[in-house]
Order: sequence, then structure tokens, then C-alpha cells
Amino acid sequence: MPEPKILVFAGSIRTGSFNARLAALAVKEFALAEADVTRISLQDYPLPLYDNDLEVNSGFPENAVKLKRMFMAHQGIFIVSPEYNASVTPLLKNAIDWVSRVRERDEAPLAAYRDRVFAFGSASPGPYGGQRSLLALRQVLAVGCGALVLPEHISVPHADKAFNDMDELTDPRAMKALKTAVQRLIAVARALT
Repeated sequence: MPEPKILVFAGSIRTGSFNARLAALAVKEFALAEADVTRISLQDYPLPLYDNDLEVNSGFPENAVKLKRMFMAHQGIFIVSPEYNASVTPLLKNAIDWVSRVRERDEAPLAAYRDRVFAFGSASPGPYGGQRSLLALRQVLAVGCGALVLPEHISVPHADKAFNDMDELTDPRAMKALKTAVQRLIAVARALT
């Protein structure tokens, strides 16, 4: 049986982003688990702020279609979400909103969020490790988009001190949480194929 395809990306494009570092580490863990993993950056999919008038008058932006197709090509999606004001970043929310709107041919609404499984991670220099962004992201995807979201996740507090020089997590509990989320995402994605 072929391994499931897993997509990994961070909701931050900031230089030196702790969440981009966590996404890179997740990619390594997926590769070690022999998953077929793809990492993208939302920087490569620039999108205008979602506006229904823009959609009606101009159609879907090309990058929204490309990003939706990327979702559709993978059975599992691992999103690493920074926390802004106890929620997700505007960049991430906007990408989710555009992907939720794109429909091609005879696709059902929200097709990019169905028949695949999502898992999350976050890293924050604060003491909560981005937990509040994960709650907000879970609500957006599970309630708003009808996605299957796993309870397993990784949250890295004090992220400014959490990585060593090899960009590995120094806390064994955090590393175990990442490995657990990776293994569970692979298992559920495999079951869905």
C-alpha cells in the first residue's frame, strides 16, 4: 500500500519564524516515518484579502486555485499556526478562506477540506505555546469547513529557547508530542485512502 501524501506548511512567512522551523522539523519526522511529504510556503501563494465582490467580479485568484489543488492532492495536512492576539494569523485565515471558496467542475462545497485529515502544531515565545491559535484553527476547520481534525497536536512554549543549533526541539516531551501527531496523521490518512 502506498504511503499517504502529507502536506506541511506554516501560517507564517516571517524571516526566522519559529513556526516555519517547527514545520521543517515536522517534515523531517514525516520523512523518517516514510510518508510522502511535501512542504510549501504560503509566501509562494500570495492572495488578496478575501472579498466576495472580488470573487464575483474576477473569479478565483490563480494562487487560490493552486493552493486548493495542493490540498486536494494530499490525504493529510499538517498546519503549524503562529498565535496572533489569541487566534490564527491573518495570512493563514485568508488562505483557508480562499481555499474554502474555490470550486472546480462538479466539486461539492468545501471539497478541499473533506476526505482528508488535519493535524496542527504551534510554537510561540510565550508561555502558552500558541495553544489559543490551535483552538481557533480547530474551530475554523472543524466547524467552519467540516474538516476532520485530530486531537493530537504539538505546542511549543518559549520557542525562542526551544530549538538547538540543529533546529531540533530540546524538550523531550515536545518532541514526543510531535512524533505522536505525525504518526497519528499518517495512520488516519492511510485509513482514508
